[in-house]
Amino acid sequence: MTEQAVLDALRQIIDPDLHKDIVELGFIKDLEIKGGDVSFRIVLTTPACPVKEQMEAQANELVGALEGIGNVKVTMDAEVPKGRGVANNMTLPNVKNIIAVSSGKGGVGKSTVAVNLAVSLAIDGAKVGLMDADVYGPNVPLMLGVAHKQPEAVNGKIVPIQAHSVKVISMALLAPPDKPMVLRGPMLHGIVRQFLGDVNWGELDYLIVDMPPGTGDVQLSLAQLVPVQGAVLVTTPQLVSLADVRRALKMFEQVAVPILGVIENMSYFIAPDTNNRYDIFGKGGGSEFADEMGVPFLGEVPLGIEVRESGDKGIPVVVSNPDSPQAKAFRMVAEEVARQVSIEAMKPELVIMSRAK
Repeated sequence: MTEQAVLDALRQIIDPDLHKDIVELGFIKDLEIKGGDVSFRIVLTTPACPVKEQMEAQANELVGALEGIGNVKVTMDAEVPKGRGVANNMTLPNVKNIIAVSSGKGGVGKSTVAVNLAVSLAIDGAKVGLMDADVYGPNVPLMLGVAHKQPEAVNGKIVPIQAHSVKVISMALLAPPDKPMVLRGPMLHGIVRQFLGDVNWGELDYLIVDMPPGTGDVQLSLAQLVPVQGAVLVTTPQLVSLADVRRALKMFEQVAVPILGVIENMSYFIAPDTNNRYDIFGKGGGSEFADEMGVPFLGEVPLGIEVRESGDKGIPVVVSNPDSPQAKAFRMVAEEVARQVSIEAMKPELVIMSRAK
C-alpha cells in the first residue's frame, strides 16, 4: 500500500463549491501508513462545512476499499483561509474574514441575524468576533446578555467582552445606556476606526459586523478602512423591505464589496395551536430578489416567539432552543455564509502587471 494509492482514491471526493478534488485543494494532511493502517486529516476551509460528515464517510469508504487496508482513521479539521486582501491589512492582521451584515431598512431583524450567525459559527468551532457598528441602536450586548458589562483597556487596547464564545464590542458597552447617539460623519468614521484598530480582537476566523440600517457613513468607512470579504443582506419578504435592500446591494457593489447572499428573515409563521402556515410579510420575496440580482440565497428564517424571548433574555435562540425551527434555520444559514466566504477566499486575486518600458 502506497501514499499515492490512497491519494488517488481520495481524488474521487469533489468539493461541491470549489469544484476540485480534495487532494488538489490540499485538504489532505498528515497522511501516515503503518502496515495496513491508514490515518490522515481532511482540513476543510470552515468548521461550519455542511458536507463534512459526507466527506468523512466517503473517505472511509474509498480508502477502506483498497486492497491490503486494515483500519482507516479520518480526522475532520478546518483551517479558515484568509480573505482576499487581508494579507496586506495592517489594521486587523489576525482577522481572516470580515463579514458585514446589513439591511436596507430597520425592523427586519438584522441584529438578531448577526447575533445568531456569530454564535452559530462559534458553536461550529470557529473563532468569532462581533462588532456592533449599529451605533444609533446598539442592541447586540442586550441580545447576548452582557449589557451590564464594561470592557477593560490593557496596553492601550480595548479588550472585547466574551459572550457565548464570541468576542463583542459595542457603543452600548462604552457609553451610558440612556445617552442618545448624536453623531456626524467624521465622528462615525472615528468610531468605526476605533472599533477596528483600538480593540484587541486577537486571532479570528470571522469578524461579523452588525451594520446600521440603510446606506451611509458607517458602510463607507468600513469599506475604506479594511478589506471586507463580503456583505450579507437581511430582508423580509415584504416589497418595502426588498426595495430598500436593493439600494444596500447597489451601495456595496459601488464600494467593491462582494455580496455573499441574501437572508430572508421572518419568512413565515407556523401557528403552534393549528400548525397552519401564515405568510405575514409575503412569500418568496427574498429568494426571488436574490435570483434577480444573481447572488446566492442563503436561506429563510421563520418568525417565532422563541427568537424574541431568547433575545430579551440575552441567550440567542441557537443556544436557548437549539431544536426550534428558527435555531435550525439560523444554523443552516451560518453554514451557507461560511461556504460563500470560503468560495470568495479561494478565488484567485487579480494582479495587474505594469508594462515594461
